[in-house]
Amino acid sequence: MIRTVESEEHVSPPVLAAYRYCEAVTGQQARNFAYGIRLLPTPKRRAMSALYAFSRRVDDIGDGALAADVKTARLEETRALLARIRDEEVAEDDTDPVAVALTHAGRHFPIPLGGLDELIDGVLMDVRGETYETWDDLKVYCRCVAGAIGRLSLGVFGTEPGARGAERAPEYADTLGLALQLTNILRDIREDAEGGRVYLPADDLAKFGCSAGFHGPTPPEGSDFAGLVHFEVRRARALFAEGYRLLPMLDRRSGACVAAMAGIYRRLLDRIEREPEAVLRGRVSLPGREKAYVAVRGLSGLDARNVSRRTVRRRV
Repeated sequence: MIRTVESEEHVSPPVLAAYRYCEAVTGQQARNFAYGIRLLPTPKRRAMSALYAFSRRVDDIGDGALAADVKTARLEETRALLARIRDEEVAEDDTDPVAVALTHAGRHFPIPLGGLDELIDGVLMDVRGETYETWDDLKVYCRCVAGAIGRLSLGVFGTEPGARGAERAPEYADTLGLALQLTNILRDIREDAEGGRVYLPADDLAKFGCSAGFHGPTPPEGSDFAGLVHFEVRRARALFAEGYRLLPMLDRRSGACVAAMAGIYRRLLDRIEREPEAVLRGRVSLPGREKAYVAVRGLSGLDARNVSRRTVRRRV
């Protein structure tokens, strides 16, 4: 069982200010993520915003316009900062609010901060321009940039006392991260191609005649682009189904947070499945009212109850 701290003693003004900064970053730059974490109690919401703000910093380095060697140096500097955070060497009056907030969060929750080292490793793969021959190859990348975030988040959420199978919670959190990342890859095919990045496995691209890549609003001539998208959608759905087994292990509000974030991405997947070529014309997204509906559904616990019933039926 993974326990977390549900309440905090007095939080100093500098730490509160650092958390407010992280929450502002999260609200401005992570709309989908923000819909989920607003369902959490304050200490958990703050800790999740600190995790996001640090992760955003790492991603921004990788996505920026700097030369590869400069990006690598910046990422290694960020890794050194992470070591200071892990060792609680960042003072409350430090000028870096993200470091202050994450140090405080790491002190109050059992967050496996090594997962952020994995995130840095994954972004370094992007900097090197790595491509992936097979799904097994791509899974290594996805586990670094998304599975690790799932495991980090679980350190904040914790598991319920007596939850059946809780020893597998990190595995399910990791798998749910893979599901979200594969959905991101499908959604961002055009944007990534314009940036010179290809994430889908070369084996899959060849199977569906898409090895030429994606350079415009229409699929490669003679390809079965819809077949490729539907193939990857089925893979993502299987990952979601496995990762959702985490939900019954969480308390109500943590489960609602996870269900809301995952639910938004599952609905994106539905849209992509219905109209595969839409991802070549621009970014597929959900309107705010639909995201709000998913958040309310998550708070109701419906998804967690459905998973519990399916799990019971499998045991019978």
